Formats: sequence, C-alpha cells, structure tokens
Amino acid sequence: MIKLYKKDGDRLLYWETWEDGGKHTMHWGVVGDEGETQALRSGMFRKADKAVAEEMAQRQQEGYAEIDEEDLQSVVVQYRTETWGNAEDLERRHGIEELLNDQLGWTGLGHCDGGSLGSGTIEVCCLVVDAKIAAPVIVNALKEAGQLEGAVIARELEDGLDVLYRSESEGGAD
Repeated sequence: MIKLYKKDGDRLLYWETWEDGGKHTMHWGVVGDEGETQALRSGMFRKADKAVAEEMAQRQQEGYAEIDEEDLQSVVVQYRTETWGNAEDLERRHGIEELLNDQLGWTGLGHCDGGSLGSGTIEVCCLVVDAKIAAPVIVNALKEAGQLEGAVIARELEDGLDVLYRSESEGGAD
C-alpha cells in the first residue's frame, strides 16, 4: 500500500493505492472523509499497474508525498474492565481494532496498530496523520458500533496524554 498526502489550505488531502489479487485500487479524498475509489484491472491494451504508476506520478507532481511512520500521531482508545482482562475482553478489543482499522483506512487517517489488555483496561492504539481530525471519526465509529460507552480517547504526547474525548460513563485513563 502506498499513501500520499498533501496540505491544501486548511484541508489535508490523501491519495492511496493497493493491489489485491490482480485488482489495483486507488482511493482519494479529504482526510476524515471516505472519499472516492477507483478499481482497475489489466486489460488487453492497458496494464493496471502502469495506469496506477502514472496516476501516482501525477499526484506527486501536484505535491502529494508520503508521511514517515514516525511522524504519525498515536491515539489510544481505552476502556476500564471489571476484571484483570478475560477472553470476552480480548474478543471486544479485537473487534474494536478491526472496526477502527477499517474506519481510519477508508477516511485516509491511518490505521490501528494493535492494543493491549490487562491491569483492568482494554487499550487500542491507532496511528493517525491528525489526531484532532481522527477523534470525531473514532467517536462516530464507536457510537455506530455500540462501543462508545466507557471510552476514553487520547493522543499520546511525550509528557502524557491529551484527552480528546471522555465518555460520561468511563472511569479514567489518566
């Protein structure tokens, strides 16, 4: 997968492409929105990978560029658990990871980078290009999935956490 970004005034734009089973997909838009998608397959007169390479070169000429992984922001979604952490909590964590990975990917924001379970909490870590744009997207995805109750969403800083959202029913994440 290749992801390119470009600042356009106060908006951040994305363009990405990936190949799966001979089908090349291009996906683009404004970070935080689902954007547009185009799928290409090779034909008799045109190779899909060549068309994608031409499109990518055009985007780079327009000022789109990759963002280094170390420049992504870390956003953590945390829930308190009633136990130290059990199989049901682990299943919940995996479901939330899958949900957020899908939502962050389709909105050009980033991806889920795993999580942890134990010591009375579930934590899901996401790497995003902009935490302030990602927070409402994450809140909406969790709300639609019935997983918002008890959530705390925070951006990791060098000296602690910047809480971006705190459910009224949560118990912490300090």
